[in-house]
Amino acid sequence: MRPAVFNGPPAVLPCLLLAFVTAVACDERQATAPATRVELREGWQIVAAAAVEATPEAISSPGLDTSSWTSTSVPTTVLAALVRSGEVVDPYLGRNLETISTKPFAGPWWYRTEIELDERPGPGARLVFAGINYSADVWLNGRKLADRVELVGAFRMFDLDVSGRLVAGKNALAVLVYPPQPGDPTIGFVDWNPKPPDRSMGLWRGVTLRLTGGVALDEVFVRTDLDLETLDRASLVVRATLSNHSAESLEAVVRGTIGQAIDLERTETLAPGESRDIELSPRDFPQLVIDHPRLWWPNLLGEPNLYQLDLEVKTNGRVSDSRAVTFGIRHVADYLTAEGYRGYAVNGKKILIRGGGWTDDLMLADDPRKIEDQIRYVRHMNLNAIRLEGFWGSGEELYDFADRYGILVIAGWSCQWEWENMLGGPVDRFGGIDTDDEMSLISRSLRDQVLWLRNHPSVLVWVLGSDLLPRPELERRYRGELAEVDPTRPALVSCARGVSEVSGPSGVKMNGPYDWVPPNYWYLDNERGGAYGFNTETGPGPQPPPVDSIRRMLPPESWWPIDAAWEYRCGRGRFRTLDRYRTALDARYGESLDLEDFARKAQVANYEGMRAMFEAFSIRRPATTGIIQWMLNSAWPEMYWQLYDHDLVPNGAFYGARDASRPVNIAYDYADRGIVVVNDTDQPLGSVTARVRVFDLRSRLVAETAETVTVEAGAIVRALTLPEIPELEGNAYFIDARLLGAEGAELVSSLYWLSTQPDVLDWKASEWWVTPAARHADLTGLAHLPQVELEVDHDLRATDDGWILEVSLENSSDGIAFFVELSVAGAQSGRLAAPVLWSDNYLSLLPGERRQVRAEIPAHALRREEPRFRYSGINVRGSAPGMVDARR
Repeated sequence: MRPAVFNGPPAVLPCLLLAFVTAVACDERQATAPATRVELREGWQIVAAAAVEATPEAISSPGLDTSSWTSTSVPTTVLAALVRSGEVVDPYLGRNLETISTKPFAGPWWYRTEIELDERPGPGARLVFAGINYSADVWLNGRKLADRVELVGAFRMFDLDVSGRLVAGKNALAVLVYPPQPGDPTIGFVDWNPKPPDRSMGLWRGVTLRLTGGVALDEVFVRTDLDLETLDRASLVVRATLSNHSAESLEAVVRGTIGQAIDLERTETLAPGESRDIELSPRDFPQLVIDHPRLWWPNLLGEPNLYQLDLEVKTNGRVSDSRAVTFGIRHVADYLTAEGYRGYAVNGKKILIRGGGWTDDLMLADDPRKIEDQIRYVRHMNLNAIRLEGFWGSGEELYDFADRYGILVIAGWSCQWEWENMLGGPVDRFGGIDTDDEMSLISRSLRDQVLWLRNHPSVLVWVLGSDLLPRPELERRYRGELAEVDPTRPALVSCARGVSEVSGPSGVKMNGPYDWVPPNYWYLDNERGGAYGFNTETGPGPQPPPVDSIRRMLPPESWWPIDAAWEYRCGRGRFRTLDRYRTALDARYGESLDLEDFARKAQVANYEGMRAMFEAFSIRRPATTGIIQWMLNSAWPEMYWQLYDHDLVPNGAFYGARDASRPVNIAYDYADRGIVVVNDTDQPLGSVTARVRVFDLRSRLVAETAETVTVEAGAIVRALTLPEIPELEGNAYFIDARLLGAEGAELVSSLYWLSTQPDVLDWKASEWWVTPAARHADLTGLAHLPQVELEVDHDLRATDDGWILEVSLENSSDGIAFFVELSVAGAQSGRLAAPVLWSDNYLSLLPGERRQVRAEIPAHALRREEPRFRYSGINVRGSAPGMVDARR
C-alpha cells in the first residue's frame, strides 16, 4: 500500500467533484470541476461502538438510520466532534476539562459516511487515510476492506484499493477507530498541557477518495539541485510512480509542464497490475536545467519563491490521472563548527536558526485561517523556523503556509515515546521502540511522512529522536528510508546532545532551561543552555498573557489571588506552578497587589527575558548556530511557554523576540556591558554611530557615549563598552542605545532597564530544567517612575480585508514613558482583537520623543465588531493604572 501525496493546500483547494460524484461527500456550495481526488470532509456521523447493536455489515450498508449519531466533518478527533455538537462541555473554559470522563473513549468509535455515485468507477478507485489514531477496521458496502492489524499507527498513511467495491448510487463507508493503548507510539502532548480525554483518537487527518483511469500517478517528487557557486543555475529531476490498476497492458503518456517554459513528455507501457518508478532528468530533458532560477529563501534572507509542476498521464487519449505539485528551488545542508556545534545553511548561506516549538490545538481543531495567522506571526517576529514534535500538524496547510511565508520547519518524533511515564510502557536508554515490529512500524511511518511532505521547500530537516538517541538498528532503518525517498535534506539523529554509533555526534543540545532564568543567564552560561551551539528547545519559562486573556481563561473568583485554577493552566510535572516565576517577579519588580498589576509586570518580565535570550544567540555568532524557544504557541489557554496565547493575543515575549531578531539591531551584552551592532542583511550599513545614553529613574541623563563603526553586510560589530554608572538614587536605571546612520538618521533603538544590583545565578544548584537565582536584581524602583502624559492620535481606515491603524505618540513630558502597550478591542465586547500585526508595541519613549506605529487588523480579528483603539503604560496618565509596588 502506498501513502497518498495530496494535491495542494486543503485551505485553498475546493472540494472538487468528479462528474459522477454528487455533493454527498462534499460541501454543495463548492465548485464541481472535474478532478480525480475527492476530499471526504462533510456528511460524517460518529458514535461509540458500545452504543450500537447493529453488526458491522449493517453499519457499513446504505440506508442505516444514524439520526441518533453525532454529525461531524473529517478530519476530527472524537472529542472535537462531541464538543462542536454540544454533547461535551467546552474543555477550554475554566476547569471543564477535568469534568470530561475518559470512560466513553476507552473503546472504539464508528465513523460513517455515505458516498453517492452516478456510475460505477473504473479500476483506479482507492481510499486514502492520511491519519488514523490509533488503528481501525474499514468496512465498505457491507464488506470488510481492512482490519486493525494492518491499519495501525498514528503516523501511517493507508491507501486501500476499492476497485470493484463501489457501486452506482449510494455507498456506505464505515471506519471503526480504536484508541491508542499504553505503550503505543501515538500522537500527543508531553508536559505542555493536559492530555485530551479521548487521547486524540479518531480520523485526525483527512480521508480522500481517489478515482482515476487505469493508470495512476503517485509519489511525485521534484528534486532540485542548485549551483552553490553562482546560485544562477539549477537542475530539476522529476520522479513519479506509475501504477496500472487495470487487467490489460496500457500505454501511458506522461506529460508535465513547469510554467510556460518547460514541457516534458514520455511514454511507458505497463503490464497489468504493474507499478513502475520513472525519472525525468536533464539527461533526457535539457529544459530541466534552469538559468537564473527564482530561489526559495527563508524569512529575511529573500523571497520564498515557488514553482508548480503540472503532471498528467493519459491512456487511450484520455487523462487517467493528474497531479499538481508546488515546490521551491533551494539547497539545504548542515555542517559542524570547529567546536562541534551543528549548524544549517540554505542556498549555501549559513543562517542562525531562530524559532519556536509548534503545538497543535488540544483537540487538533485548528482551522486553516488560524494556522496561517500563526505562521504570519512567526514571520512578523523576525523568526525563521518552527520545530514540530508530537503531531507534525493535523494537515498539509501548515507546510503550505510555511512554504508561502518562508518559514523553515524542523519535523521530527516526539519524546513521549522515550519516557516510561509518557509512553506507558517500558523504555531503556534508547526509548520505548525496541521490538522488530515496533521498529518496522515507526520506520515505515517516517517513510510515509517524508513521502507526503518532501516537496515542501520549508522542511529543513528530519529529526529522528527528541530527548534520546534512537536505537542503532532503528536509526539504520530510518537512514535507509531517507536515502531512498529523500536524499535532499539532512537528518538530525536527536535534538539532545549525544553521539550515535551510526552517525556520530548530534552536534546540538537540549540542556534547558525551561523555567525562569534572569536575562544575564544566556550570556553567562557556557555549560548548559546559554548562548553557544544550537539549543533545540529552551526558554525563560512561563509567559502569562495580558490581563484580558487571563480573565477569559479563569473564573472571576480565581482572578486574584493566584490559586489552583492558575496552576491548572500551567504545564505538567515540574512545570505545574508559577512559583519560580512569581518569586522572581516579586523580588525584581515588587509584589503584585492585584491581577492587573501582576499581568502588567509579567509583560515587562516576559519582554525582558525573551529579548535577552534571542539577542544573546544573535550577537554570539559564530559560536551560536540556532535557538528554538520552547514554545511558540499553546494547545489551549494557559500561562506557560508561549509567545502568544491560544486566542492569538501576543504577550510581552512576542515583542521581545521581534525586537531581538530585527535584521538591523543594536543590543546590550549582559556579560561584558558591550554594545553590539547586528546587520543580518545582505547590504552594508557603512559608517554608523552607536550612541548610548544612561538615564536614572527620574529620567535624568547621567552618562552618554558614542562610537562610529563600519558595519559590513552580515556583520556583528562590538561598538563600545558601557561606561561605569555613577552612584544613583535608586537601584535601577535605563540604557537607551541607538544606531544612527548618515546625517544622524535613526536606524534602530533599544531600551534596557537594569539594576546596580544584578541577578546572581546559583550555578551549583542547576538542574536540567532551571538554574536558580541566588540573588535577584532590584528593579522595584520602576514602580516609582514619575507619571507622564502622552499625546496620542490615531487614524483607522478600512481595507478590503480589515483595517489599517496608524498611531502617533508624542511624549511631551520630561520623563520617560515606560512600556506603552497598544491594543485594539471590539467596540461592543471589549475583547482584544487577534491577530494584529503591530509594527512596534510595548515601546518606551524618551522625553520629547515621537513614534509612529502601524497595525494591520484582519477582519476576522474582531469577529464582526468595530475596532476601538486603546493604550496603557506603566507610568502613563490617562491610561490604565501603572505598575504598583506593594511596599510603598
